[in-house]
Amino acid sequence: MRAAVVKICARFGDDYWLQRDRDGKFPEELYRALADDGWLGVCIPQAYGGSGLGVTEAALMMQAITASGAGLSGASAVHMNIFGLNPVVVYGTEAQKRRMLPPIVAGKEKACFAVTEPNAGLETAKLQTRAERRGDIYVINGAKIWISTAQVADKMLILARTTPIEDVRKPTDGLSLFYTALDRRFIEVREIEKMGRKAVDSNQMFIDGLQVSAEDRIGEDGRGFEYILHGFNPERILVAAEAIGLGRAALSRAAAYAKERVVFGRPIGQNQAIQHPLAQCWMELEAADLMMLKAAWQYDHGVPCAPAANAAKYLAAEAGFQACQTAVMTHGGYGYAKEYHVERYLREIMIPRIAPVSPQLILCFIAEKVLGLPKSY
Repeated sequence: MRAAVVKICARFGDDYWLQRDRDGKFPEELYRALADDGWLGVCIPQAYGGSGLGVTEAALMMQAITASGAGLSGASAVHMNIFGLNPVVVYGTEAQKRRMLPPIVAGKEKACFAVTEPNAGLETAKLQTRAERRGDIYVINGAKIWISTAQVADKMLILARTTPIEDVRKPTDGLSLFYTALDRRFIEVREIEKMGRKAVDSNQMFIDGLQVSAEDRIGEDGRGFEYILHGFNPERILVAAEAIGLGRAALSRAAAYAKERVVFGRPIGQNQAIQHPLAQCWMELEAADLMMLKAAWQYDHGVPCAPAANAAKYLAAEAGFQACQTAVMTHGGYGYAKEYHVERYLREIMIPRIAPVSPQLILCFIAEKVLGLPKSY
């Protein structure tokens, strides 16, 4: 499986990704190549055109993409298609699955995930986007932020409040989940200029009077938070796999450069000051990979996986960052030059350190849920 994905990614070399980093164009060619070979449906049941495989296989796929040198620019182009519609798979009606899933598998539609808001951040219960029921439709108004691929998406999975927070038993109640058209007549999508991954856009969304059919609501009214919660752990696992792959790409490039670069009559890779940091990066990436695979195995076998999934995301992001930073330093001044690619890796590895949850909140989770310490926030 890994070999098959690597073969596809080999068609998109360093020059392709350097150009995408410069011009910011969506990597449509990679997206189409993966769609044509059926990879976008790796986690979607076979009845709807997918492969019906697990998070383990999806993680291997995403890791192979980033490790090829495509980095987060390649992985993020297909990330939403891989597992983003799991709430539809798990909680959607049969009619919804047959309507919503096949176009995603075939690559005929792109989707984005619209949850985060400017004033809520990780406090999902504090979302202010409202969906007001009017007969057979909901009217949605509000704003979202950090919505990836919204510039090119046809559909969106959006979480909105359908019951005022003061009228619910607990803050996470009263949120509903919709999968609907990203109708630009009622949605302004404003791109955010950012540090890296220019080829995959991040955006603010301003929604004004968007009408959504009740048939596009996933599951029951008011239980949307519960539905997206189901996908948190798989997302952490996939992000961990992507970070490890990118770290391996950086480490491979650094090791190759250390063999070739001759200073004072010997390759710099002969010096322990170069060797030891690279060796340490390899060990840290391998350890993070084992934690990621443990979490994926647990999820696929129905075993509680939250501690392992969170730990995997934390360890992989830190190991990936260390590998990318070490790769830049190994190259010396050339590490700062775009033509050597490692500076792009360093910019992109910041994403899994920040998202989808901060390292500090992961530490809080492990402290509370694993070690039994009191809640600190």
